[in-house]
Amino acid sequence: MVYSDNRNWHFDMGSAPTLKLGLIGDNIAASRAPDLHRIAGRLNNMDVQYDRLIPKELNQTFDQIFESCPDKGYQALNITYPYKEYVVPKVEIDDPMVRAIAAVNTVVFDGTSSKAHNTDYTGFIAAYEQVRAGANPGVCCLVGTGGVGRALAFGLVKLGADEIRLFDRDSAKARQLAHDLTALKPQTVVTAVDDLDVATANCDGLLNGTPVGMVGYPGSAFEPKAIAQAAWVFDAVYTPIETMFIQSATAAGAQIISGYELFFFQGVHAWRHFSGLDVDTQKLRAAL
Repeated sequence: MVYSDNRNWHFDMGSAPTLKLGLIGDNIAASRAPDLHRIAGRLNNMDVQYDRLIPKELNQTFDQIFESCPDKGYQALNITYPYKEYVVPKVEIDDPMVRAIAAVNTVVFDGTSSKAHNTDYTGFIAAYEQVRAGANPGVCCLVGTGGVGRALAFGLVKLGADEIRLFDRDSAKARQLAHDLTALKPQTVVTAVDDLDVATANCDGLLNGTPVGMVGYPGSAFEPKAIAQAAWVFDAVYTPIETMFIQSATAAGAQIISGYELFFFQGVHAWRHFSGLDVDTQKLRAAL
């Protein structure tokens, strides 16, 4: 499938379309996003530039970087931790579900507008369905209710989870997400829980939506006793892929949905927004 759009392409001397992209976030030195999009470009006979834009390294604020990107020729951006919620007031969101999620990770500059999407949401659903097919998520505990956590929670509702227990060190954020999810009037029971032991008791699924386990953020969001009870787990972290959480869950015999799968599918979906084109996912996965 080819997704058409009215984007104006820039052409290099070899007449290959060039797409200039960037990723704004903290702690993204190990991100594979540049590789994914450059390879997607090659598979579509395009020359793609994809830059890491780290506020601290550039000695600029997020606002300064974001606002200067169109003038510097960037046609689209990925937004990652900790800016997925922060950027929302600065962009246009057409999809009501993304407005409800109130976090975005994909922005396309189109003339004077900045159109935003959330491919964490669609990417998580795709990753879940690939691993667990039509299996119901059951009773789930989600730790972390920031940008990616919100996308995961809305994804669980879409997938038909029976119950979602939300835990966050910032309990107000967990309560707000519970309120926002309940406003959808889903069949899913959603509660914000202040005690992690209570939140994880007798859960079918455990989901980490925090940076814990990422390079620079060692540890696991869940205790071994909680992991031992789970039928399946998901970790949003993919650098490294084998986090402490994933290692413990694998040893316990749980079904694993790795953060790499979310990374892959959110990237594929973002590529469609960026380029207006599809990509051969088998070739992309093999090349990565």
